[in-house]
Amino acid sequence: MRWLRLIPLLLATPLWAGEWDVPNRAGAIAETLAQAEEGDTLRLSPGTYAETLVLDRPVTIDGMGHATIDGKGAGSVITVTGPGVTLRGLTVVGSGSDHEGIDSGIKLTKTATAPHILNNVLIGNLYGVDIHGAKDSLVKGNRIEGRQDRRMNARGNGVYVWNAPGAVVEDNDIQYGRDGIFVNSSKKNAFRNNLFRDLRFAVHYMYADNSEVSGNVSIGNDLGYAVMFTKRVRVTDNVSINDREHGVMLNYANQSVISGNVVVGAQEKCTFLYNANKNEFTDNWFEGCGIGIHFTAGSDRNRIVGNAFVGNRTQVKYVSTKWVEWSEEGRGNYWSDFAAYDVDGNGIADAPYRPNDSMDHVLWTQPAAKLLLGSPAVQLVRWSQSAFPALLPGGVVDSHPLMSAPKPPAIKKVPHE
Repeated sequence: MRWLRLIPLLLATPLWAGEWDVPNRAGAIAETLAQAEEGDTLRLSPGTYAETLVLDRPVTIDGMGHATIDGKGAGSVITVTGPGVTLRGLTVVGSGSDHEGIDSGIKLTKTATAPHILNNVLIGNLYGVDIHGAKDSLVKGNRIEGRQDRRMNARGNGVYVWNAPGAVVEDNDIQYGRDGIFVNSSKKNAFRNNLFRDLRFAVHYMYADNSEVSGNVSIGNDLGYAVMFTKRVRVTDNVSINDREHGVMLNYANQSVISGNVVVGAQEKCTFLYNANKNEFTDNWFEGCGIGIHFTAGSDRNRIVGNAFVGNRTQVKYVSTKWVEWSEEGRGNYWSDFAAYDVDGNGIADAPYRPNDSMDHVLWTQPAAKLLLGSPAVQLVRWSQSAFPALLPGGVVDSHPLMSAPKPPAIKKVPHE
């Protein structure tokens, strides 16, 4: 009967939940926790609590936006070991400094199933939130500011995800520290609509298949979105503004979708692929970078269609002895440096575009040859190849270039675009 199937749910859920007003004095949170039942809420009074907490059963700790928990530099400030815990409205400071122990503002262990970490402020901890095996975690709406008293590589990450299937990290503001989100050996995660500033990598992905990185904004970091040793990741609708090295990097990343992203002003490369195969690059905007897109170490069988390459010093760096087609079904990409014409007015250029010639190949392998760029011999070689494409050594060809640049919706997040 149907009511029999409801019995396990009723037994697992308190019939009523208590609320506790916790006074601001030494040890008050721990004392109240010892009396609280599963499902109860602890509402903290204004002020600072000098405590470290271990939460082993379903409770809610609500800082009401005016309570601070200070770990005084010892270990992790709050450690969650039980299921169904919610932490909200707290300011969390004062973790320890041990990387081996992953000292964090909030640590979620393997047994901490489905915790909710909502609208907290975590400042100056070695790691912000450590999701260490906790399945179905939600980390949402938090402001995380990492340590600034160490060089960047010696700091901890804003959010560290290890072996935590189903974890969702969204709508957070993450600044300083090492990486904004570092995920390792996990799967089926989603990182959405976060803001990353003043970091090494905004998102750093390793061995994390079947996941999503979408709607994020990376500003002024060393690198925006790094996907490594991973399959089937969707990197969509993200923005990278003035990241110093690359906007998007794929390193041994395969069978993934990179779509609708906007990369503007990366000093080195908008996108860099190292031994990355069978990926789809569609409807991205790459603007004002040293190189628009760079392929190396055997990256092959990638689909490149509908992208806009705008004002990059070198649009494409791709060395090959064979031609690789970057259009399909009569539609290619937009190239700002292509003096194209469209007699029939169908929005597709009437001539193919080849972003590189043999002189590019010489310059990539022999940088000293840049001294000859202005010589008549070099100009003659380039004119000959433009007039007689059969002389070209191979590389990228876009047989159906677009006459206008399609703008992805994410470009609205870029100032003045």
